[in-house]
Amino acid sequence: TSSMKANGSDSKKLRVEDSMDSPPSRVIHIRKLPNEVSETEVIALGLPFGKVTNILMLKGKNQAFLELGTEEAAVTMVNYYTAVTPQVRNVPVFIQYSNHKELKTDSALNQRAQAVLQAVSAVQEGGSPSSAAGESVLTPAPSPVLRIIIDNMFYPVTLDVLQQIFSKFGTVMKIITFTKNNQFQALLQFSDPVNAQQAKLSLDGQNIYNSCCTLRIDFSKLVNLNVKYNNDKSRDYTRPELPAGDGQPPVDPSVAATLSKDSTSLLGAISPLSAAAAAAAAAGRVALSGHSGPGGVLLVSNLNEEVRVYGDVQRVKILYNKKDSALIQMSDGNQAQLAMSHLNGQKMYGKIIRVTLSKHQTVQLPREGLDDQGLTKDFTSSPLHRFKKPGSKNFQNIFPPSATLHLSNIPDRKMALLQMSTVEEAIQALIDLHNYDMGRGHRLRVSFSKSTI
Repeated sequence: TSSMKANGSDSKKLRVEDSMDSPPSRVIHIRKLPNEVSETEVIALGLPFGKVTNILMLKGKNQAFLELGTEEAAVTMVNYYTAVTPQVRNVPVFIQYSNHKELKTDSALNQRAQAVLQAVSAVQEGGSPSSAAGESVLTPAPSPVLRIIIDNMFYPVTLDVLQQIFSKFGTVMKIITFTKNNQFQALLQFSDPVNAQQAKLSLDGQNIYNSCCTLRIDFSKLVNLNVKYNNDKSRDYTRPELPAGDGQPPVDPSVAATLSKDSTSLLGAISPLSAAAAAAAAAGRVALSGHSGPGGVLLVSNLNEEVRVYGDVQRVKILYNKKDSALIQMSDGNQAQLAMSHLNGQKMYGKIIRVTLSKHQTVQLPREGLDDQGLTKDFTSSPLHRFKKPGSKNFQNIFPPSATLHLSNIPDRKMALLQMSTVEEAIQALIDLHNYDMGRGHRLRVSFSKSTI
């Protein structure tokens, strides 16, 4: 096996490895890192995939080499970041296998990186960091409970998304969400303080979604959370029998059962949320493609046209005994996750929209000859699907509900921005005006905009 020895003289010989078809190696080559990037931030890229055993920083070249404990972990990491662009400080970076099979870093120039690595390793193994440099990065975890504040929260972050992000670092036992000082906050309890330490190290400062919803993480003074209800505000995964309470919608039993399982592999998708939530944790953005899993069915209430903004609606079934609720089948699990993340908690017709994942994998059409009073509709062959074409520009224009609407497909190839007074009015306008016939074969296209007028 080839190894790379880094010292003062031959570190100059390290060259950019442009070969994208290098055979798998547990050494990962990372390029185009932002200036002043820290060792901790580079290690955090690999941490969700397994043990990081070595690191070499080439700060003058904005590069780094990361050695993982096993080749399998490295393969998982590279495969994942092939589908989801890795980011450090909101800057896209390039990741590929190194030509080298191991790192040997015996240079005095690399002492700082080694100290940080030792501190991280101590936490991963359940010990305490011992080196002086390591102590400045990590201190022994005082509690299994983390206090999480979401900055720049441009649209709702669900309890389920938090669970999926943090469960990559250990078993999440309880979560309580609340609003304090006009900020969304959460208390999250792991089974072990070591897992809380790992999650804090890797996720503090990361964006859940692109350029917004930044995680600010500290240890809580509490060492145990007392959860009374299982609903969309609080959850005790060790006690699925708890009531929903206060009129909150109860947790779908299949979702509760799925979420109570622990997953040790980042790509071992335990629910359709995994891909998007893992993307959120590791790369600060939602996975829009490449992770289409099963379970693209949503259970929604008070929801109508605007779900199309976040994916292609395949089938809709209005519930016979609950006409204000429906099952909506999207093209895949990612589109379902995207619609849920953006629309759950929004207001329409004066009511709060509730969106959760359904236990159903598909929406069944009624048997031939059976009259279901028109409650089930099939839109599979609809010409109005926005995301049918792979690589469509529509994937780049998905934004949370906002008061500003983007209008396109206007005659004479014109586009426009239209600002409503409230987000609720904008949602209503989108429902009423999307696909409006403007004559001459033009049907108006309406979507939410990130701009303001």
